[in-house]
Amino acid sequence: MDFKDQIKQLGDRVNKLKEQINTEEATKNAFIMPFLQVLGYDVFNPLEVVPEYITDIGTKKGEKIDYAIFKDGTPTILIECKHWAQNLNIHDGQILRYFHVSKAKFGLLTNGISYRFYSDLVDANKMDEKPFLEFNINEIKDNQIEELKKFHKSVFDAESITNTASELKYTNELKHLLQQELVNPTPEFVKHFAKQVYPSVVTAKVLEQFTNLTKKSIQQHISELITERLKTALTKEDEKTKEQEAIQAEQAKADENKVVTTEEELEGFMIVKTIVRQKISATRVSYRDAQSYFAILLDDNNRKTICRLYFNGSKKYFVTLDEQKKEIKNEINSVDDIFKFSETLIKIVESYDKSKESA
Repeated sequence: MDFKDQIKQLGDRVNKLKEQINTEEATKNAFIMPFLQVLGYDVFNPLEVVPEYITDIGTKKGEKIDYAIFKDGTPTILIECKHWAQNLNIHDGQILRYFHVSKAKFGLLTNGISYRFYSDLVDANKMDEKPFLEFNINEIKDNQIEELKKFHKSVFDAESITNTASELKYTNELKHLLQQELVNPTPEFVKHFAKQVYPSVVTAKVLEQFTNLTKKSIQQHISELITERLKTALTKEDEKTKEQEAIQAEQAKADENKVVTTEEELEGFMIVKTIVRQKISATRVSYRDAQSYFAILLDDNNRKTICRLYFNGSKKYFVTLDEQKKEIKNEINSVDDIFKFSETLIKIVESYDKSKESA
């Protein structure tokens, strides 16, 4: 199972079990320790994952953080854990206090569902107020999984993560700002566009008018983008379906070309036709040849198989179908042996006609 599947599986596990997890300690055991294991860390190795890691903060001695992940004898990630139902917003400051007295480059605040990764991108040795990576394990996106993968023990490189964390942090903040502006545009945002299309001074009244117009324009643009995406997706799906149908048609044609109807099969067909014409018109009996067997049908209907002839192998078989459409194979030495099944063949065609009458 690859990393992405492991994370998705853990998200499903969290979603199923969370209502039964009543304490912070249970949250650690059920959600956070498995998360660290997915990242490749041995949670039972005290040289790698240190629980209750002691950090002295000023005059406060013996302050403990839930976990510290070590590499080459040095702490690299400090982890503060909360109960899964806790709001992480009220605990941001707690991990900040531990961070600046530690050599760790990253801090992780989590309740087993939400994960927030921090670093010191703004001021050295001072943890940023905002995380550079944040996700919900139940709703994690593919691009977030790729960022999280960088913390896997097998590829962990603090310098490499730091180099890309800054761009990731500001990209996330810009996305958040854009989202807010798209829902509730600020006066500055509205003015930026109004000035480009309105020929006069943007007064308070004009600003109010353009606020509504901006909202409406954004909604229409998003709607059009979605419609266009759907059209493109449907077109691609339609093209894919046509391509698959063409391939299947070519395959069917190629298979059809491989089918060779032998004289022996035709002789068998004539024998069956002779037998069943005692009860039905001979014109109702037809055949369809395939690569593996030669089917003799009533009314040219696949659901009304009279029998099948397997004459292409080293042995010959005369085959009928039971009520569950399973094959009943009978080995025969020659085509003439089909006459031995005359009574069976007559019963088969009679049963098809009886079911037709009762319907």
